[in-house]
Amino acid sequence: MEQEQQFVATLAEVKKLAKKQGNRVSEEQVKNAFSELDFDETQFKMISDYLRSQKIGIGESTDPDAWLSEAERNYLAAWLESIRTQEELSSGEKEAVILSAMAGDAQAKEQLIRLFLPHVADMSRLYAGQGALLEDLIGEGNLALARGVEMLGTAEDAAQAEGLLGSMIMESMEEHIAENAREKEAGERTAQKVNQVADAARELAESLGRKVSMQELADETEMTLLEIMEAVKFSGDAIEDIDTGENGRG
Repeated sequence: MEQEQQFVATLAEVKKLAKKQGNRVSEEQVKNAFSELDFDETQFKMISDYLRSQKIGIGESTDPDAWLSEAERNYLAAWLESIRTQEELSSGEKEAVILSAMAGDAQAKEQLIRLFLPHVADMSRLYAGQGALLEDLIGEGNLALARGVEMLGTAEDAAQAEGLLGSMIMESMEEHIAENAREKEAGERTAQKVNQVADAARELAESLGRKVSMQELADETEMTLLEIMEAVKFSGDAIEDIDTGENGRG
């Protein structure tokens, strides 16, 4: 069990490293990360195949737009055009803007947000195809950027401040994907429960030759009345073999 937990934690670290490197890692980085687990070549191949399925290149770059739908490509192009700016700053000028934002200058904060908006769009491409809409990923990243510029005073220098913004943007997208996954899982469990109640109600209704009440269904199955009532509610009272008029609102 301890080895399994270490594997999961290491895999998460490799994925995070890949995101920082443009969604790619070297074969050596993968092997070094898992060196303590003493994996053989077959196991490393399985890990590499999994990473590639997550759009992470092993020793090579991946096409960042490969998982975008045509609608997402069109949205991305329109969004990038809408935020296109004539600001082209040297590294020194950019550092000056960051330092001013760190000092609390409101105008510098606004300029820094404009400078980072294209980076948010680029990061969103790395997370496309993982259960969230590109538009939502960009929205979450933009919100994180707006929050981040207000927290730069905690950074020691411009490089750390820039890293903080990047980390906040990435974490916001990852959390949005995770929340979508949790909601999807909850929805699937709910649908499964509704189907279970509907199947049980149909069987009982067929044996009785009429619709059944929720209490009758609870009495004849291992499901509780509350479970049945919740399933009926989530179905929108659409389980046809249950008579919700008898004690459906009990």
